[in-house]
Amino acid sequence: MTVALVTGAGRDREIGTAVCRALAAAGQRVAFTVQPGGPSDGRTLAGELGAEAIEADLAEPSAAGAVLDAVAERLGSPPTVLVNNAAYETPGGYAEMDAGTLDAHYAVNVRAPVLLSCELARRHPRGTPGRIVCLTSGQSLGPMEGELPYAVTKGALEMFVRQAAPELMPLGITINAVNPGVTDTGWVGDDIRESLLERMPAGRLGESEDAARLIAWLCSADAVWVTGQVINSEGGFVRA
Repeated sequence: MTVALVTGAGRDREIGTAVCRALAAAGQRVAFTVQPGGPSDGRTLAGELGAEAIEADLAEPSAAGAVLDAVAERLGSPPTVLVNNAAYETPGGYAEMDAGTLDAHYAVNVRAPVLLSCELARRHPRGTPGRIVCLTSGQSLGPMEGELPYAVTKGALEMFVRQAAPELMPLGITINAVNPGVTDTGWVGDDIRESLLERMPAGRLGESEDAARLIAWLCSADAVWVTGQVINSEGGFVRA
């Protein structure tokens, strides 16, 4: 039984929680991170899945090694599956941009997943199947108005996936990115719901489970030949 680590989970409707459930249903042992002082301590999800909730501030430079150590200690084996789901986002364009804002986004959206992925690879037994999936938001498909620091850092994560893939494949590790499109995790208010629905051919917004099914497949043995890809799973979302 493999061990999977999902960053940023615990709240009921979010993608990270759905991914934890999907991986557990596929027979993997699951650990996930929660933000200290965040909206969820993860106990409910951990109890539901028999998983481990690990409190970690991913903005800390030393977080990657500490989290992987904690997973190995609590589950008795290091993770061979990593889903980089946690993200930091505050709205803002060029007028609001400053070093502090950019650094806050960079720390969680780029540095943390890159260091987690590289540290997992360094510890990985060569030739053993490994899977890394990073969550992005379609930055390469068009601009995100009023989300400049978030888009810049998530775009960098897509480039990391493409660059890292050929280096990690000889180790037995695949790495891919998933853009789940417009997903209603509780943030969609009535004021924008109707306008979004007009651009969704299926007549509904994405659900966390939609993303989780794809991510769980990418983490399975069936996806052994898929790496270095950015998969846009948006339900046919019509961009303006």
